[in-house]
Amino acid sequence: MERTLAIIKPDAFAAGHAGGILARIYEEGFRVIGMKKLALSEKQAAGFYYVHEGKPFFDDLKGFMSSGPCVVMVLEADGAIRKWRDLMGATNPADAAAGTLRKEFGTSLGRNAVHGSDAPETAAFEVGYFFAGLDLL
Repeated sequence: MERTLAIIKPDAFAAGHAGGILARIYEEGFRVIGMKKLALSEKQAAGFYYVHEGKPFFDDLKGFMSSGPCVVMVLEADGAIRKWRDLMGATNPADAAAGTLRKEFGTSLGRNAVHGSDAPETAAFEVGYFFAGLDLL
């Protein structure tokens, strides 16, 4: 079984979509083995998204991710990374396929409802950023 990090971002949380997103996660056969509701500080958001430091959108990303509560989760499934990315859809909701979370719940490129790890190495860092081993069931 593979693990990936998933985040319900502040825009989707504020709009009341966390329940709908969680329902889809379970419907698609993921196991949620860790989950926390957090309010990230700008420093925590910067640490999590450090790979984007220096890019033009970095400050907006930090500000957005620290603008309100989010839900961070560790999902487990066969091929969890690809499976979650497929369920999320394209980064820009305008380009996302019908039936994907970003198409349904995202409103713009910068407010696209959910985050997911893009590779096993990224997933290992991201899961470890928010969860200790004993947090995962």
